[in-house]
Amino acid sequence: MGPGRVRAVFFDLDNTLIDTAGASRRGMLEVIKLLQSKYHYKDEAEVICDKVQVKLSQECSHPASTCITDLRTTHWEEAILETKGGPPNRTLAAECYLLWKSTRLQHMVLEEDVRAMLAELRQDFQLLLLTNGDRQTQREKIEACGCEPCFDAVVVGGEQVEEKPAPSIFHHCCDLLGVQPADCVMVGDTLDTDIQGGLNAGLGATVWVNAGAAGPPAGSPTPHYIVASVLELPELLRRMDRERGES
Repeated sequence: MGPGRVRAVFFDLDNTLIDTAGASRRGMLEVIKLLQSKYHYKDEAEVICDKVQVKLSQECSHPASTCITDLRTTHWEEAILETKGGPPNRTLAAECYLLWKSTRLQHMVLEEDVRAMLAELRQDFQLLLLTNGDRQTQREKIEACGCEPCFDAVVVGGEQVEEKPAPSIFHHCCDLLGVQPADCVMVGDTLDTDIQGGLNAGLGATVWVNAGAAGPPAGSPTPHYIVASVLELPELLRRMDRERGES
């Protein structure tokens, strides 16, 4: 890292600060219960949810004019049709989507130890939330977990011209806080967006949150630091400052 102390820390949201994957699994379990008890889908219920999960994972950036509710209801409609056949059932698809979504949001929780860590860091650094995704979806998550007051600024990729890993969105974040890229640290769980984006933008450091604490796969972006939990960040930032002071 270059000379000078860290002035700002950018945080990813999903699976960095909140357990989005776990919340989504809870939503899928509720849909399975619904399909099995109300509609008597036995093995088909899990197959449908597995298909939807694949469709969700394959979503790419879409125009702002696209309604995320329509898009994701269509995921469910297609999965039901592919599994059960028959005419499309938009009503059932909408019921499944809304149950999954509402259950997921109920479990979008910013744990108290994470909230306390952010409060501690904010005494010494500016904090910014930088999350990719559809504007409506991400804003709903932010509201559900009540994290916005923990940050000096919030930037949602779906509201910008480009998302992570494009340098432009990182430079926009720097402008918001009045800092230089070299004075900033990006913290996130995704190598291709969080880490690559931080590297692309010339940030002072990138921190990969990886519960396995193993190194990145061959050919992947290489983070400056790896932590098993975001809660390790205060000590890591103190170490960064010591390293900078010695350089």
